Amino acid sequence: MKIQNDLGQDPIPRLVLHLAVPAMVAQFVNVLYSIIDRMYIGNIPDIGDLALAGVGVCGPIVTLLSSFGTLVGLGGSILTAMKLGEKKPKQAKQIIANCFLMLLVFSLTLTLFFFLFRETLLYWFGASPVTMPYANTYLTIYTAGSFFALTAVGMNYFITCQGFAAVGMVTTLLGAVVNILLDPVFIFVLKLNVAGAAIATVLAQFSSFLFVLLFLRSKKVPIPVTLGGYSLPLMKRVLALGFSPFLIMASDNIILIILNSVLQRHGGAQGDSLITCATIVQSYAALITGPMLGISGGTQALISFNYGARNKSRIKEAEKYILLLCLAFTTVMFLISRFLPQYFVTLFTKDPDLLTLSVWGIQTFTMAVIPLSFQYVLVDGLTALGCCKASLSLSLFRKSSFVAFTLLLPVLFTAKHTFYAEPLADFISSAITTVTYLLLMKRFFRQM
Repeated sequence: MKIQNDLGQDPIPRLVLHLAVPAMVAQFVNVLYSIIDRMYIGNIPDIGDLALAGVGVCGPIVTLLSSFGTLVGLGGSILTAMKLGEKKPKQAKQIIANCFLMLLVFSLTLTLFFFLFRETLLYWFGASPVTMPYANTYLTIYTAGSFFALTAVGMNYFITCQGFAAVGMVTTLLGAVVNILLDPVFIFVLKLNVAGAAIATVLAQFSSFLFVLLFLRSKKVPIPVTLGGYSLPLMKRVLALGFSPFLIMASDNIILIILNSVLQRHGGAQGDSLITCATIVQSYAALITGPMLGISGGTQALISFNYGARNKSRIKEAEKYILLLCLAFTTVMFLISRFLPQYFVTLFTKDPDLLTLSVWGIQTFTMAVIPLSFQYVLVDGLTALGCCKASLSLSLFRKSSFVAFTLLLPVLFTAKHTFYAEPLADFISSAITTVTYLLLMKRFFRQM
């Protein structure tokens, strides 16, 4: 495989694989950050299940913080790819410089906010008096290193959009390996428990941050990261392009926060057990949605570049192969979800009741993952073409549907039925997105 891909000349099927597979692996490995933490935490003697529930409350907040890296990085990389397709390297360089500044501002602001309000937020988001100490410890330490997480995630997009997909994969692989090695040391050897898991994660993110910064400052990249040339209108343009994928990630985590809160409120004495179950289910679901985001997000540079070059046939061909790859992946994961989820659950808990509940939760939560391929690929395709209003509206519809079902189902039935909210929202929104996309693209290509 070539180190750098020619987005305007290489064959589309090969480009899709060269861009999507490393991005899939990178997202999969990125998911391992939280899964490895939770796996080790769930096996801490005596406190494992309660500690897992506490960290489960933090999980959506942690990912919400990282999604701000996607807001800047993905929006900026789409615009950068367009400028590279238009043969405007100076403007591409200015975009990267502006994005680096925005990541710095976002990380400092979010760190301060979560330090000041973390305890209140954790109670709102589903922590109980029993699980609060574990949740507070984990979030406090993680927040201290949020700059490394945001910058590593955000700037890594500028490696991929310049054709270095394999290097972008190495960024997350490096962080995951560091996390895997340090977790057992800090949790069990040094006996730091939940605090150890958080410290290991921050150090892993620091290693990814350092790698990204050094690579983007090297002579290997055509457009390195620099300082200066700041422009408020340009920053607004970046945020507008990145807002739809940011909303997908951020609202996913806001919804999970709502889910935890609903389970705690309607679950009664089973509230903490249901949140532990939801934590395991969400960890499994991330193994599907993370690589899906890698496929659809990792190939956006290909679509954006050819949009900048005004090459309609390559855009259409790219979308076709991206969708086929995503459908193949989700079909395999759907089958695994039907027959093998118990092997995943046993990594977190040995409690028989929790094991049974979590296997059922995984099978329920993933009922509509195959049609969800259309939602991810087509919405991200619209974003890559600059159709931000359409992609944002479609994303909002899916999220609002999920929230509506999450709030309604436990009232009509039981707290356990809340797990049906995900497949219902996924199936309905995927159907509407597909129809909308076909209508919009017919008009879009005619105008183009």
